[in-house]
Amino acid sequence: MNSKSIAFHHFGCKVNFAEASALSRQFQEKGYEVKDFHDQADIYVISTCVVTTVAEKKCRAAIRQAHKINPDARIAVIGCFSELKPGELVEMEGVDLVLGHTGKFRLLEEISKLDQPEGTVEIPDHDYHGGLATAPADDSKTFIPSFSYGDRTRSFLKIQDGCDYYCTYCTIPLARGRSRSDTVGNVVKNVHEIIANGIREIVLTGVNIGDFGKHTGENFLQLIHALDQVEGMLRIRISSIEPDLLNNEIIDFVAGSAHFLPHFHIPLQSGCNKILKAMHRKYNRELYASRVEKIKELMPQACIAADVIVGFPGESDEDFMETYNFLKELPISYLHVFTYSKRDNTLASKMEMPVPDKIRKERSDALHKLSDEKKKLFYAENMGSEANVLFESDNSAGFMHGFTENYIKVKTKFNLAFVNQVVTVRLDQLENDGYLAG
Repeated sequence: MNSKSIAFHHFGCKVNFAEASALSRQFQEKGYEVKDFHDQADIYVISTCVVTTVAEKKCRAAIRQAHKINPDARIAVIGCFSELKPGELVEMEGVDLVLGHTGKFRLLEEISKLDQPEGTVEIPDHDYHGGLATAPADDSKTFIPSFSYGDRTRSFLKIQDGCDYYCTYCTIPLARGRSRSDTVGNVVKNVHEIIANGIREIVLTGVNIGDFGKHTGENFLQLIHALDQVEGMLRIRISSIEPDLLNNEIIDFVAGSAHFLPHFHIPLQSGCNKILKAMHRKYNRELYASRVEKIKELMPQACIAADVIVGFPGESDEDFMETYNFLKELPISYLHVFTYSKRDNTLASKMEMPVPDKIRKERSDALHKLSDEKKKLFYAENMGSEANVLFESDNSAGFMHGFTENYIKVKTKFNLAFVNQVVTVRLDQLENDGYLAG
């Protein structure tokens, strides 16, 4: 039995979280003690993100933090940053191992090699920097399933990986490779295992989940039909799905489903067709609006979140106002606002007419304010109604929290009997912190 301790920290998407959770369980099964990242551990694993320069800075800061907590600890860095910029990570003090998206699934094996006597370490057949092994770019031929449990009452289940869209601002296809996915049968098998571990809610996640089954002869609609038939499954959420892949059949199905929840996360990125075209997005604002209208027609209380990028090269004041007014009129529940970040090796990085940082910030602030207004309105529309809430185990100043089916965050007085249970509550008070108290 191994007596070593290990701590995991992940940045970025739910896919990263699902993968980090699965890797953590591998170490637990081998006798490692899994600790909180802020505690002293023998090994630190940092799962990285490169969506923005801010994400990269946070990853580097986490490496420095781990080294400060325990200068003698082994530090392994995995994920997108490792895939795209291994050389930069290799040079950081304290880093012992850098593994990209293929190599990270050999993490347990590679960590074990670090403690072997010098000269006995078998170097994998790929790049090697300063005594560090780095995995090659993902060959896009293999899908490796992952899911989380034991971390919270919800499980994030990875059903798809990679992306074939190549939007002009995005490095994800470079980091994670081409689109590939699990099979319907294997996803159903994993769902049964998740349920057996007491999980009450599953979130289907991936890089571009609407692309599910593209190379296997299956599709996303077939998958959700199959999952709706699984016995014992209480709640399923669909994570971010592209508007061109969220067709009316999927919306119709969710509206009549016994288990899929009225909660949609639909990336918009811009409400200006000129900018959408420059981004190489596969839809226009009219299609996006039609998806939102269809959802609200069938599920009036549905929660709809949208991703928006401000400050894309060439975005004029008029272009931004098109986006702002488009979103203001749409029945969106809230926004995820991103400031455009120049990424190496993307088409957008070579585009002219960059938007000054000051203007990017002003536009971001305006959309954040709009998002707050929309979220308050959405919460107010649900005031006085009854909702089914899945409560977490947290106890914060005598209160516990959970989410309704349409993703309203609720707090109520802590009750041990409510933990990991779906409880019907009345949403009768909108508090200053934005939560509805039942």
